Amino acid sequence: VCFAAHTSEAAGTTGGGRLHWEPHCQQPLPDRVSSTAVLPPRLDGPWISTGCEVRPGPEFLTRSYTFYPDRLFRAYQFYYTDPSCQEPAHSLLIKGKVRLRRASWVIRGATEADYHLHKVGIVFHSRKALMDVAGRLNWTRAGRNCAPRLPPARAWQPGALYELLSARAGRDCVAALGFTMHELSLVRVQRHLQPQPAAAPQLVEELYLGDIHTDWAERQQYRPTGYQHPLQSALHHARPCLACGLVASADMHHPPALPAQPRLPLRLDGRWVSAGCEVRPAVLFLTRLFAFHGPSRSWEGYYHHFSDPACRQPTFTVFAAGRYGRATPSARVHGGTELMFEVTRAHVTPMDQVTTAMLNFSEPSSCGGPGVWSVGTERDVTATNRCLPLGIRLPHVEYELFKMERDALGQNLLFIGQRPTDGSSPDTPEKRPTSYQAPLVLCGGEARDSLGPPQHSPAPRKPPGGGGPGLRVALLPLLPLILRAAFLQWL
Repeated sequence: VCFAAHTSEAAGTTGGGRLHWEPHCQQPLPDRVSSTAVLPPRLDGPWISTGCEVRPGPEFLTRSYTFYPDRLFRAYQFYYTDPSCQEPAHSLLIKGKVRLRRASWVIRGATEADYHLHKVGIVFHSRKALMDVAGRLNWTRAGRNCAPRLPPARAWQPGALYELLSARAGRDCVAALGFTMHELSLVRVQRHLQPQPAAAPQLVEELYLGDIHTDWAERQQYRPTGYQHPLQSALHHARPCLACGLVASADMHHPPALPAQPRLPLRLDGRWVSAGCEVRPAVLFLTRLFAFHGPSRSWEGYYHHFSDPACRQPTFTVFAAGRYGRATPSARVHGGTELMFEVTRAHVTPMDQVTTAMLNFSEPSSCGGPGVWSVGTERDVTATNRCLPLGIRLPHVEYELFKMERDALGQNLLFIGQRPTDGSSPDTPEKRPTSYQAPLVLCGGEARDSLGPPQHSPAPRKPPGGGGPGLRVALLPLLPLILRAAFLQWL
């Protein structure tokens, strides 16, 4: 399937000229080909991480969850000191019960669930890991009361299990560590067929669980409105998968040490596209397409927004462009690279009647110049430096986190920093992401070929800097007629 842009009319073009472009990006989109949601979700069986995961903090981990027919579950979370998940720090054993409730009225395609924890235990794989966790407990009064549950560092024993939570005994020290299993309150299971060379397609089952808040202090109260990177069925997972067997056979005393992965230098040049329909907190479904031009350190991107989890019902598209600064290795997130991005241009295309009505009822000149919005017609909002109904302000600077990897099939993957859960923008160094969004896949085409509409007036020239492939959008609830659109935000 080719991720092809629709033909759009460039704002300010004389004579109604139209720009035709073709990114030559042969990119599989499983959600558009053969992906099927399983409703109600069928959780029974083992589900595993397919690689090293990065959570905000940063935390590096792998997961292995098993659900049983009687609604009981057992979950292993293995935490590491390194971004390759080769050096285990500690493991958690979580036991409890989960009950599926109803289809989510907020997130289409998701199912809400209740869960109850019966027991949580921890095993430390090094004395330093014990000291690190004990130090976290000392941050709060509740944590200091729980600290005696752990042994002194000198008394640490490899393989010893220490209880953090027991529902029967009425003990609960997991909150003091910032630990929750709120991810179990939002569930989606889907299947797709993975093509195999000279063989029948392979069934792949994925389990999407609720997202983790990017602000540590908010994790206890937050209820998910998006998803984490999916777990895959240990029986029906994508192949080849170097990590799958290791994670599936591990337990809390024998955490998986994943194979070493070569660290790739960050080479942005080229076109990068979403591998499928992406879900963000606050009811946002989208696909992304970027082009980076190394010699000029400029970038362009299309953000295609949809109202459904299969990305088949478009709502609006934003074209954005700007510049980026020099890359520096991240001192906080090992293996990551820090960049500053700047957004200097933006075009908006409403793709449904709801978004079009919202833009037409907005304050005059609050989103581009005067004129009537119509479905499928692109307009330049750069001249007014804003599109208030979508929360766009120009120029806009962001502090970003990037990394590159290569998957088991040899495809280059680009990870861009996870957007703040509260919908704000990483517009200061302190708010720079510490985890990543779903990866983009390198596709065909020359990076020097522009993706976007032609410039009919010079774009504002700014020094290389911030802003970037994460221009934030948050629709304003202007009218009861468009309450549905008010859930959308730019990430």
